[in-house]
Amino acid sequence: MNQIDKLLWIEDFLVQASDTDFRLKAKLSFILDVMQRAADSAVHNLGLSMDKMLEAGMGWMVITMDLDINRLPLPNEVLTVHTWSKGNKGALWQRDYRIFDQNKLEIASARSMWALVDIDKRKILRPSALPVAVEPYLEDSVGPIPQKVAIPADVILQEAYRYQVRYSGLDNNGHLNNARYVDICCDALTLEEWNELKLTGLQITYAQEAKYGTDISILRSEWIEDGIYIRGQDADRVLFEAHLKLEKSAL
Repeated sequence: MNQIDKLLWIEDFLVQASDTDFRLKAKLSFILDVMQRAADSAVHNLGLSMDKMLEAGMGWMVITMDLDINRLPLPNEVLTVHTWSKGNKGALWQRDYRIFDQNKLEIASARSMWALVDIDKRKILRPSALPVAVEPYLEDSVGPIPQKVAIPADVILQEAYRYQVRYSGLDNNGHLNNARYVDICCDALTLEEWNELKLTGLQITYAQEAKYGTDISILRSEWIEDGIYIRGQDADRVLFEAHLKLEKSAL
């Protein structure tokens, strides 16, 4: 870690073999994992450790994320993640990210919206509930507030498979981890599609939290121009919607 500014957090991550897929490229969930870990470190640096947050009965819940990928990382690469808070818009907070390779080339960037929540009541808290001030970093910006996923009305979705939340998918709040949603989306594609399509990004909106034992129907579209739409739902609710940004590979 090489911190330049208290408001800008910079952290390095090594891509392990276990972080990659059958193509020897980093899994999409790994990218979300390192972004989450960098964000946790940034908040901890401000005096808001995970333990203190849990003791206060507070936690962060991601609402929407929009990620653009120039290329996927490879095994043994060292990635440098930059992250910063852009402040709050009402009850929601925006956090941006940039990911660089060892040659200082930007390989990915992301915008995300988060809510501070009461863990027990599952209610959104006002920013004033935070025990420390979180000042915005104004020296950089990936872009405006990310928009929620909007699956076009004429897009046909069909069930790809069913998923049940188990121990391996839970986070420390007892709900399905943010990055695991992305694994669920990626599992909706065939290996042939992964060989034929190039991943250029992800847009995902988390609508409802999924707890242990929740049965989720994973619906997907066919490839449409720039990607594949995915929806996860249980018997009564839409849990998440996503747009895997994919283009035809030149290979």
